Amino acid sequence: MSTAAPSQGAPQHGAQREAAAVSSTPSTTPLIEARGLRKYFERPRRFLAERPPPLRAVDGVDLHIRAGETLGLVGESGCGKSTTGRLLLRLIEPSGGSILHHGEDITQLGVAAMRSKRRAMQIVFQDPYGSLNPRMRVEDIITEPLVIHGVGDAASRARRVQQLLELVSLPTAALSRYPHEFSGGQRQRIGIARALALEPEFIVADEAVSALDVSVQAQVINLMRQLQRDLKLTYLFISHNLAVVRNISDRVAVMYLGRIVEIARSDELFARPLHPYTQSLLAALPSDHPAQRRTRVIIRGDMPDPKSVGVGCRFASRCPHAQPRCQTDDPALAAVRDGHQVACLRVADGSLSP
Repeated sequence: MSTAAPSQGAPQHGAQREAAAVSSTPSTTPLIEARGLRKYFERPRRFLAERPPPLRAVDGVDLHIRAGETLGLVGESGCGKSTTGRLLLRLIEPSGGSILHHGEDITQLGVAAMRSKRRAMQIVFQDPYGSLNPRMRVEDIITEPLVIHGVGDAASRARRVQQLLELVSLPTAALSRYPHEFSGGQRQRIGIARALALEPEFIVADEAVSALDVSVQAQVINLMRQLQRDLKLTYLFISHNLAVVRNISDRVAVMYLGRIVEIARSDELFARPLHPYTQSLLAALPSDHPAQRRTRVIIRGDMPDPKSVGVGCRFASRCPHAQPRCQTDDPALAAVRDGHQVACLRVADGSLSP
């Protein structure tokens, strides 16, 4: 395992990005796959009233992540991104559908079998302040997963913790300190070291840099990229920051109200977005050059209440191109080009083009 310190500069672009891609080319075999994944949260019933319909946080998600790939998952707050990430790790139990890891449906595994699977699948949480126990020293925080899973003895665990600190570019002196003694970026490095302790192959990064300053975001992203190359990691990178997602992702999935509405290679999605919701998200991005101006695409109204999702396209009430059939027909995610899928009736029949 390499212990070389990763670059701390700005995120890579152009030739650097292409060179990085060559060294970590994703496999064509899915490492993680979701089929018809659903999560419904039951709502409490008021006295003598009928039980209200459940909140459909994730409602029929189909996606796959190839080994060595970074899949970005974007969308507005409340669309189901974090719930999807936790479902893939079975941190919360799905209401339906299947989750495959190396072709094995982990929703059918018992407690003991799932416990062993968890060594291969870890998560980096959004809040570097709240995700670390303030009463534990860094050494104990990183050692804890090794103890829980019975990995090695005290001496080998100590060596492993030293290796992990080197991997995330933290000094040995950090071992005896507590989380409150570190900056936000350093805390997130501790969280990454903890996630790497059991040598996982798949990591869910749930808004892992959103709480950090922009310069620190670049450092953490470069760190994650370096770790992916050195350790052959696979990421689901969840974020609402499209610029960050574009920089780190091989493919990008766009989520709206519990559904994936578009998924494509990162360069393809940002160059030729097809779904009206994706187009509106990208139109809100700042231009790369001050002399260039983007054409704004205005989204009408607010996201509908997920507790009262009806029939038809979920974006129809806000879509500038909606037709009457969009209110009644629910579009499925379908391929329109090689590797590019979109859930839109008008894109599917060719009446709406980018």
